[in-house]
Amino acid sequence: MKSNVKKLSECKREIELEIPENEVTEEFEKIIVQYSTRSKIRGFRPGKAPKEIIKRMYYSEIKESLINSLAPKALNNELKALNLSLAGMPIINDFSFKEGHPLRFKAQFEVWPEFGLPEYKNIKVKKKITSVSEKEVNESLEELRLKSAQYIPVEGRGVAEEDYVVAEIKGKDTKTKKHLPTEKVVILAGHIENEKILNESLIGLKENEETNFTIHYGKDHQNKKLAGKKIEYNLKVISIKEKSLPEINDDFAKDLGEFESLKELKTKINKDLISSKESIVKREIAEEIVENISEKLSFELPEIIIQQEQLSVLRQFLSSQPQQSLKKEDIENLKSEAKKKAEKNLKNHLVLRKISENENLKVSEEEITEELRAIAETNNVSLAQVIDSINKEGKKEELRDNILIKKTVDFLVECAIIE
Repeated sequence: MKSNVKKLSECKREIELEIPENEVTEEFEKIIVQYSTRSKIRGFRPGKAPKEIIKRMYYSEIKESLINSLAPKALNNELKALNLSLAGMPIINDFSFKEGHPLRFKAQFEVWPEFGLPEYKNIKVKKKITSVSEKEVNESLEELRLKSAQYIPVEGRGVAEEDYVVAEIKGKDTKTKKHLPTEKVVILAGHIENEKILNESLIGLKENEETNFTIHYGKDHQNKKLAGKKIEYNLKVISIKEKSLPEINDDFAKDLGEFESLKELKTKINKDLISSKESIVKREIAEEIVENISEKLSFELPEIIIQQEQLSVLRQFLSSQPQQSLKKEDIENLKSEAKKKAEKNLKNHLVLRKISENENLKVSEEEITEELRAIAETNNVSLAQVIDSINKEGKKEELRDNILIKKTVDFLVECAIIE
């Protein structure tokens, strides 16, 4: 098989392939027999129709089958033989086929860029001091206190702000007179995201008491089913509970299960906060080091991989944005930002992979198991479940790659000069 590879750019290549006439003829004849066997042609038994009739009737289908049978396999074998590092799938095009002649076609594909590394050891970075204030410890204590809150049934009074109210709500469209489904809901009285009239109507109501109120929703309301409508509501209070917070003292610490005193709890919080800040500082130092290396390099990135990463980044952007309608200009800005971040992510990843190869860094099966164990603990599931999930989704190599990148980052931080 003849082939010729053209370099269109640093990452783009085009290959021209020619499959020999004898291979093409053999496959062509085989496909004709297949069509003859399964085709019903008046006057002929299956498989007995003359070859010329089969060709005349099904020529375009036979040609398509021939190309689909020979081209992908030939391309795959040739690319393997050339030992090219492909980024994405090749696109086959520009076929030239005539019976009794070789099959010629072209394919375009992208390869990962080749580049040398600058000096990546002994990079100087400024030391960042980590400290924890008493205010931060107290804020963490307050978060624990809020998580330990109990909700006590209210007796002898009506709804007050910050009460949790279980209510039954019935709605009716004032224009169409159509009733909305009756709902049983939990409402935090006085919450800023509630409709103002709901908060006003709710305060003071006792169990089993009812109230009516009307809400005129704007045309741009986030709930499209309610947007632009005027709804008359009937609300009945079923139960009321108030939040009861524990005092922060030794008993509070003991109730958490692992501390003998409030002082011991504060010591643990302080230690955890320092550990968290040190992790953040380490990540910032690592980012600074990788950025330092990447800035010294300039190379083309495969367009198809940029597009895939851009889409992933864009999804992350949108998932972190409030649910709202975006203008065309906003969408274009997001796309532009996503592309910049995608290019930066890919470049940094390639640099780290190159360093890991240079330093012969590997990931052992024990390290993979340890990472899986950490995932299991974080998600409060068994190790067996995590392993089963990883295997089913075929993500073991992706996990190995992530661990390798972490090891490479740790290596760079260890080699850095932190002043």
